Amino acid sequence: MLSLRLYMLQRISALLMAPLVLGHLGVMIYAIQGGLSAAEILGRTQGSVLWFAFYGLFVVAVSVHGAIGLRTVIHEWGGLKGPVLEAVMWAIGLALFALGARAVWAVTFAAGLGA
Repeated sequence: MLSLRLYMLQRISALLMAPLVLGHLGVMIYAIQGGLSAAEILGRTQGSVLWFAFYGLFVVAVSVHGAIGLRTVIHEWGGLKGPVLEAVMWAIGLALFALGARAVWAVTFAAGLGA
């Protein structure tokens, strides 16, 4: 039953990531073609709840998707099973979330604070 839940959770996270990736790429293309500097981009994202929500959802989806995918790889290639495998998956997911959340915070709210 756990395998089915993880399978479905990974597929749902992929469905969330698809439009977010396209949106991110579109914004990047717009910024590059518009000749925006990093400072100008940060000026537009700083204090924006919309960008915080967009990239925050992106981070959550990537953390879930990546942790589940790496769980499968670690199980198949490394032979880990049971509680150890689950602990590794949670550690990876939390690490991805922490790194992503820090980046989102820095770009949307802490940019002016030297973060």
